[in-house]
Amino acid sequence: MKKLDREFYNRDSVLVARELLGKVLVHEIEGQRLAVKIIEAEAYMGVEDKAAHSYGGKRTPRVEVMYGDPGHAYMFLIYGMYCCFNVVTKGKGIPQAVLIRAAEPLEGIQWMAHKRFGKEYEQLSKSQRKGLINGPGKFCSALSLDRSFNGIDLCGDQVYFEEGTDKNFNIIATKRVGIDYAEEAREYLWRFCIEGSE
Repeated sequence: MKKLDREFYNRDSVLVARELLGKVLVHEIEGQRLAVKIIEAEAYMGVEDKAAHSYGGKRTPRVEVMYGDPGHAYMFLIYGMYCCFNVVTKGKGIPQAVLIRAAEPLEGIQWMAHKRFGKEYEQLSKSQRKGLINGPGKFCSALSLDRSFNGIDLCGDQVYFEEGTDKNFNIIATKRVGIDYAEEAREYLWRFCIEGSE
C-alpha cells in the first residue's frame, strides 16, 4: 500500500483526524511488521484549544516536537505510566496534533497479544481480544511504541502510515475523552470513530 506523504499531515488537525480513520499504521520492529487499522482519533487544535498541551502558545521541551514539521510523532505519558501516540499536523510553528485512540489488528497480532497479556492470541478471552488496542495506552503497549519514538519521522521506514483498503465506513464525531478541565473545549466534536467497530 502507498505510504502517506508529508502533505497529508500538513493540514488542519480536525481534517487529518477524520482522514486517518481506515489508514494503516505500520511499525517495523525486529524483523516483524506490526500493522493496525486506525478506528478512533482525536484532534487537538493547538494554541486556541484549551485541551491541547500547546494551548496559549505553551512551549516546553515536552511539547517542542509539535512546533516542528508535520508528519512526526509526539509521544507523552499519562498518569505517569501510559504512553500516548500523536501525529503532528499543520505547518511548522503551528502546534497541532492528532491522538490515536484505538485500532484493529491486521498483522503481528501474536506480538501484540504477548506485549499486552503475555500469551498467545488464541489464549485471550473475548474481552482481552476486544481490549487489545482499544485505548491510547493499550495502543502504544501493543505496538511497542514508547517515548523513545518522540519526534520520529512518520514519513520514514520504521513507523509510518499507509493508505488503507477499507474506505466503506461511516464516521461518528463525538466529544473528546478525559479533558474535563478544558471548559468549552470539552464540548467540541473532535473525536472521530469508525461506526460499528468492536
